[in-house]
Amino acid sequence: MAAPDYSHFVKTDADGRSRIDLAIDGITCAACLGDIETAMKRLPGVMTARLNLTSHRLAVTFDAATTEAGALTSALEAIGYRAYPFEQRKVEADEAARFHLLLKCLGVAVFAAMNIMLLSISIWSGEGASMSPETLDFFHFISALIALPAAAYAGQPFYVSAWTSLRQGRLNMDVPVTIGVFLALALSVYETQHHAQHAYFDSAIMLLAFLLAGRVMDQAMRRKTRAAAGNLAALKGENALRFAPGAGDDEDHLALTPVAALTEGDRVLIRAGERVPADGAIERGASSVDESAITGETLGKPVKVGDNIYAGSINGDGALILRVTAAGHAALIDEAARLIDAASAARSGYVRLADRVSQLYAPVVHIAALGTGLAWWLLLGASVHDALVIGISVLIITCPCALALAVPAVQAMASGAFFRAGLFLNDATGLEKLGEVNSIVFDKTGTLTLPEPRVANAGEIAPDLLELAGRLAHSSSHPLALALARSARAAAPLPDARETPGMGVAAPFGGGEARLGSAAFCDVEQPAGEADASAIFIRAGERWARLLIRQTLRPDAAKVLSYLRDSGLNIAMLSGDRPEAAAPIARELKIESWRGGLKPADKIAFIQDWTARGAKVLMVGDGLNDAPALAAAYASISPIDAVHLTQTQADAVFLGERLAPVAAAIAIARRARGLMRQNLAFAIGYNLLAVPVAMSGHATPLFAALAMSASSIVVTLNALRLRGPGKGVTLLLREAKGSAGDPARRANVHQPAAAP
Repeated sequence: MAAPDYSHFVKTDADGRSRIDLAIDGITCAACLGDIETAMKRLPGVMTARLNLTSHRLAVTFDAATTEAGALTSALEAIGYRAYPFEQRKVEADEAARFHLLLKCLGVAVFAAMNIMLLSISIWSGEGASMSPETLDFFHFISALIALPAAAYAGQPFYVSAWTSLRQGRLNMDVPVTIGVFLALALSVYETQHHAQHAYFDSAIMLLAFLLAGRVMDQAMRRKTRAAAGNLAALKGENALRFAPGAGDDEDHLALTPVAALTEGDRVLIRAGERVPADGAIERGASSVDESAITGETLGKPVKVGDNIYAGSINGDGALILRVTAAGHAALIDEAARLIDAASAARSGYVRLADRVSQLYAPVVHIAALGTGLAWWLLLGASVHDALVIGISVLIITCPCALALAVPAVQAMASGAFFRAGLFLNDATGLEKLGEVNSIVFDKTGTLTLPEPRVANAGEIAPDLLELAGRLAHSSSHPLALALARSARAAAPLPDARETPGMGVAAPFGGGEARLGSAAFCDVEQPAGEADASAIFIRAGERWARLLIRQTLRPDAAKVLSYLRDSGLNIAMLSGDRPEAAAPIARELKIESWRGGLKPADKIAFIQDWTARGAKVLMVGDGLNDAPALAAAYASISPIDAVHLTQTQADAVFLGERLAPVAAAIAIARRARGLMRQNLAFAIGYNLLAVPVAMSGHATPLFAALAMSASSIVVTLNALRLRGPGKGVTLLLREAKGSAGDPARRANVHQPAAAP
């Protein structure tokens, strides 16, 4: 049969490599990851294949001239997996259907288990020995009538997966479960026919019930984490009003166009209250936009002609005409979604270790069960019946579900916790490294301080005068005016404003004239200057004010550094700025170890010196000159607005003006690392304890079912504890959001720092 044509789902990057994202059905455990990725890499022309266990999304990079996209799905179907191009809505619908099937199977299994246990309790409690053979047979017969159809329905997820795996000559973790259930049911039917005192219908049904409960919990956890990227994609909306090419601004030539069909250079109309459909530059109009979904900033941001805005933002009170600069899947929102996918698809050292052990574990389980049964029968003189019971117990109790879930469950929760804290991991190894750091080195400009200068004394200026200054600043291209416009949050420029190059801006206002610019231009006396700030003046009639423009600290920098110090981390600041500019920042933030006037090589030398003394250094920086230092550090973080080269060197990036995500990254990573270790220790300890008990014949199939299922649930519940960074950092995040949303508090937080 010919391979399907999926060429329209293929994207081509700047290097000419083709990429397609595929949704995969049939994944049941960590062992599936290796099977799928190996099958892909065997195909000619395939360069990389990375499967995301959380979303079941396979990203394949390949040479389209050598291999067609349809050949990829055909190869996967040949090894028992259904594959099709990843489309968010279709995947979510399929996923919801699987989740509902699991819930129905769980309901049937629990209902059956409850009724069978009512019958079994009488036998276990000692009444079985005094029962007449007819009564005992009747109890077992009723249990069989309940268990057999219930097991046939409730076990579907395991049976289908096991059969698919065996048909392809593989062993996944559903194979021992299926064999264990079948053997327990078959043995129970045999015992019932031969009037035995004990049957094991309860063991088989309890095993299915507990395993299904674990699957439902795991699926719910992954759906919650996966929703992050889906929510981001939904922010762009579905349609945009696009001007026909060459139609100017004539609204008669507007066409409702799918956002996915927009291309770079298209012109779109964004009415008040609408979402921005793509990244772009404003060609006409002025408004304010809500970028809280993108940067975390809760205040509206004033925008005018020439300003860039991002997809997912909400337009405020004015119509805008936007020229698209990043369409399709190139918008900032899509980049953030890709970072989420990349982080959850990448596998850390702990995950790779668990994967390797899980892949080897399935055949070991079968060998151990078979060897134990034969040893009891041939060497220890047990009957075939007893040897079979012990073998079934070993088969069930040693299933490696807990080991397979131990690390991926924590990683999935960590990815969601990072997103909620405004962080995106570039690489899953970063999660481990961030959890191990004991020292932090900060760049100054753009990292401890905001990347753009602000009005440092805004709280000392009358609000109406500050707003007037911002409106005048909108009509100037001077860097100080641009900084003022960003800080003042003015809604729209004053009409009929005119700029005198090198002097300032003037416009009619209130029956007179308002001016913004130099002291001479505003006809006011020049006060004594400040070495670390630039001054710009506003005058309206007899009223005037001096606005000091300087680099300001990130709103929560002082609190975050205080928290980091209390967490036992050594802190240093390295800056390329002159020492006299760096000193006030270090003094205000109480940083004892700092350097100014450094070149990139000097920063690397500093980090290497600390590393040589046993430090595991986290570097936080944003500039092009920070990229070498980020690469030299043990772990690294950069802001989302950092230069692209810096972002690619960082293990994680963070959104917004707040520095709290840096503290959150360390707190979440430390908690995740601890939970991974706990889960691995529990999974290994469980097997060291449970396997000898089963092999010695002291575990019934029911005990084995309860023990194995409980171990899987324990590691999943333990992973669910990772909902956030912890109380201390959560308060930092909330306080920072509060200060960003309150203009009065905001003015107090942005205290004077130092010029770059």
